[in-house]
Amino acid sequence: MEWEFALVDATTRDLSNEAAEVIAEIGENPRVHKELLRNTVEIVTDICEDTPQAMADLRDTLRTARQVVRDRGMELFSAGTHPFARWSAQELTDAPRYAELIKRTQWWGRQMLIWGVHVHVGIRSAPKAMPIISGLLNYYPHLLALSASSPWWGGDDTGYASNRSMMFQQLPTAGLPFQFQTWRQFERFVHDQKKTGIIDDLNEIRWDIRPSPRLGTVELRVCDGVSNLRELGALVALTHCLVVDLDNRLEAGESLPVMPPWHVQENKWRAARYGLDAEIILDSDSNERLVTADIEDLLTRLEPVAQTLNCVHELAAVEDIYRHGASYQRQRRVAEEHDGDLRVVVDTLIDELEL
Repeated sequence: MEWEFALVDATTRDLSNEAAEVIAEIGENPRVHKELLRNTVEIVTDICEDTPQAMADLRDTLRTARQVVRDRGMELFSAGTHPFARWSAQELTDAPRYAELIKRTQWWGRQMLIWGVHVHVGIRSAPKAMPIISGLLNYYPHLLALSASSPWWGGDDTGYASNRSMMFQQLPTAGLPFQFQTWRQFERFVHDQKKTGIIDDLNEIRWDIRPSPRLGTVELRVCDGVSNLRELGALVALTHCLVVDLDNRLEAGESLPVMPPWHVQENKWRAARYGLDAEIILDSDSNERLVTADIEDLLTRLEPVAQTLNCVHELAAVEDIYRHGASYQRQRRVAEEHDGDLRVVVDTLIDELEL
């Protein structure tokens, strides 16, 4: 698990560029990482057996980190974007790979004032990785709609549930993955990318869902930043169940259904734009359905998988998100109730992080 947090000033609620100082005060800790911008810290877990263990791991690290952050006059904040912060006021972390990224991407790289959640799930063998990734793309809109938490950009309502997902895909090598069916196809792709100088390292492939050969995982980077542990646990459980279900189906000799890339691309846009109100494309026959109706059936189908993965309670909490409102909906509601005061939106997101 990798959970990105912004640092916000306790008084102004604007972003604070003090991540280096926070990390230095925490000391050597493999569970706290720096990121591209100095307003961000990333909390990560060790390898965990199930969702409850991952949540406990995160909670332990967060208690320490949040105390250090608060002692320095700041708060931890997680959403896909900050409601009113300006990208031009942010400072870059001093590291060669970040400097190279900005040198290449220029204005778009500097614009990446975004935060997300990444979930790694172990895969039994490399040949399964690409079919599982292609199979997961069918559930991309479900995960994005549930986690969408970035309606604002620079103080404006963008009209999108997840503006973060639209922003991030502007970077080269970011966005939706190619739908390779074999590991050999992926290896040839990586060879071409390196030979032509597009990447120097495999980690520079920043797909929304990607293989991580070093860890032996598939990494899902679909979700916007999440403000609280309950919703995060629900999304992690759903992710874990989806990957294991696809793996089990491959083990049983089943061919996983794959949608055309143009349907996958459209589904991403619909989920980013409309969130839980999105009508998504279900299959290669172009059948459509409201995403929440499909999530409801999906949860029922995955319940036996959740039982084997010790996450029945967490998976059931997915329903609470679409019953009571996703983060982007809650943010808009708070802004409306407080005459558009986006500082109150930040206050609410901070308060949701109950440890």
